[in-house]
Amino acid sequence: MLIRPAPPPASEGAKTAQKLESETDSATNAASSPNEPFSQKHIATTASSKNPPDSDFDWEEKPNFHIEKFTELPYANFGVNQHMIINQEFKEVLRQLLWRFRAPIRYAFAYGSGVFPQSTGGTATEAEIKAVHPKAPLAVQRAQDGSPKMIDFIFGVSYTQHWHSLNLMQHRDHYSMLGSLGSGAVSYVQDKWGAGVYFNTHVTVDGILIKYGVVNIDTLCRDLSEWDTLYLAGRLHKPVKILRDDPRVRLANQINLLSALRTALLLLPPTFTEQELYATIAGISYLGDPRMVLPTENPKKVSNIVTHNMLNFRRLYAPLVESLPNVEFDDPACSKPDWIDNTDSVLKLHQDMDPIKRGNMVRRLPKSFRSKLYFEYQKKFQIPQLEFNKMMEEKKDEDAGSFKRQQGSGFEQRIAQDEPEALRKTIRTVIKRTVSWPSTTQSIKGVLTAGLRRSFTYLGEKLAKYREADKPKKDDEKSS
Repeated sequence: MLIRPAPPPASEGAKTAQKLESETDSATNAASSPNEPFSQKHIATTASSKNPPDSDFDWEEKPNFHIEKFTELPYANFGVNQHMIINQEFKEVLRQLLWRFRAPIRYAFAYGSGVFPQSTGGTATEAEIKAVHPKAPLAVQRAQDGSPKMIDFIFGVSYTQHWHSLNLMQHRDHYSMLGSLGSGAVSYVQDKWGAGVYFNTHVTVDGILIKYGVVNIDTLCRDLSEWDTLYLAGRLHKPVKILRDDPRVRLANQINLLSALRTALLLLPPTFTEQELYATIAGISYLGDPRMVLPTENPKKVSNIVTHNMLNFRRLYAPLVESLPNVEFDDPACSKPDWIDNTDSVLKLHQDMDPIKRGNMVRRLPKSFRSKLYFEYQKKFQIPQLEFNKMMEEKKDEDAGSFKRQQGSGFEQRIAQDEPEALRKTIRTVIKRTVSWPSTTQSIKGVLTAGLRRSFTYLGEKLAKYREADKPKKDDEKSS
């Protein structure tokens, strides 16, 4: 039985962290319920909700990002689909790592292939394991299934400079030379360059090799709800293991996941498989990412993520599919009581292509992303600037003056009725423009924040992954 190190007894931050972890465990337990696929229906079911079930209030259109308690979320079990179920001992090892940081972590998740394998297991020697994790607990070795990898984390914090000030005192060795300039310089580089994330990579904590990114909670919530960079929102489109939850972030991430689902539906035909759906969603944040153009990333990355994590993707998105009126699972396998856990078959889905419903989806895309899409179609439809500006002002007035679910206008319906291939091309263009600059500057910033030695080590690992993925293709060419 793993025992978490006791935090300082008088620390309010430690008490808050323990409470957040308790709420996180409650959500994970709720996510394992047989009724979980239907938990995100748009219904207020408890007295804790501020609105009765028949209210016209729309939590998604007017999210309250000032909430401080999980009981202030729109309804019971709201967002529990975000909580993936992993091995209990592995989860405790990951959570123990958070307690090695005295600086207060408000929200945290672990992600990537170090937590959710993207390939079938191999057999690593003790030397190969130690080359990655100097002293890896058995829970980590078993979870990584014979393929030891660095474990990635994101830490959401309330006050960037204060957090780095405390962390520099405790973990100066985690930082590059930039750390010698103090927390002011570190927080400036974090908040002003790239996507607002500061990574410390290739650091060892409790014998485990990790990388952790630090982000301000406000920056995180803004990207999740508006898609201004898609840098962190894209990471959360895929299954992650939330270790310490926060009600504001859970609310913003549910908007993010619904937005990813709607965007994928606009890119997909009337009928499709869940594998096609999840691959479309997982691929959103890689469009425009410079790492996918250079030989530094596995070209089969999206396919590997989905293929090896079908159950987790289903747990993440099936409740949201069930909550939307214009898409449904259309497969006999869904009639079985254990369908959510049975990955023997890839399920089929069907969506309603009615232009009014699809126009509503366009209207409900994230604010920043939607504005860029509108601008593309203003040019395509040759709408005069004054007329376009007037239309946008009317939409702002509509947003500010109503708490009801917003409906797509003729403009959104016209977008939705564009030729399918043209619509896909335009949406992909907007995604690339959203992702490209923040991802590029974040990658450049990584050299500064990691230092040259760690940057070259990280680059070497990425090149090795690329060559490994490319090897079977070359072998096939030789054999043919």
